[in-house]
Amino acid sequence: MQILEHEPIVAFTLARYSHRPGVATLAHLGLDRLPLQRTPGLTFWRLLGVGRGRVFDPHADLQRYAFFTVWNSYADLKRFETHSRMMQSIQRRAAEVWTVHMRPVRWHGKWGGRDPFAAMTPAPAPEPGPWIILTRATIYPTKIQAFLAAVPSVAEQLLQQPELINSVGVGEAPLLYQATLSLWRTLPAVTSFAYSRDNHADVVRRTRQEGWYREELFARFRPVASA
Repeated sequence: MQILEHEPIVAFTLARYSHRPGVATLAHLGLDRLPLQRTPGLTFWRLLGVGRGRVFDPHADLQRYAFFTVWNSYADLKRFETHSRMMQSIQRRAAEVWTVHMRPVRWHGKWGGRDPFAAMTPAPAPEPGPWIILTRATIYPTKIQAFLAAVPSVAEQLLQQPELINSVGVGEAPLLYQATLSLWRTLPAVTSFAYSRDNHADVVRRTRQEGWYREELFARFRPVASA
């Protein structure tokens, strides 16, 4: 899929550090806010801690760091990735860096009280794929215990899906602000897991009936480039 320079775009970057675990991650979470606030064309951003493993984990992986961004144009994103000191620092110090550029196909909900993709036109669905799925939620403190009790069985079921390529659990703060970004080969596999699998379907039902989330966002993306 070709993206024009003026078209809005979404990006997700995941970095892993091999030395001094915790130091680089905490530095980025603390120091990268100011340059992002001053970045031209950046309309929405979140700095994210990363859980251990491939799914949600209440224990932070201090060797990994991530951030999610929404841009006015593809030109703005490429300018940031090529010239910003923040990206240059990450590329220089991290053992691994992966970035994906993507366009939202379908979404609902809010993040921090707003729709990050409100100014974007939904992209055509990729055929046959792949797909990137983002689920994030702000959990009520009184519902944390129920959430943590439900996570292991759903996480185990997710990792058993043959059409799942990879996934990562991230969050803005421990426990209360959680998200999962997953990469799938096909959409039917996503919908089957979401609505047909007993454990996940039961958790979805309980989140509605018991009111676990103060805020939530679900989005499907069409990846257009990764490196």
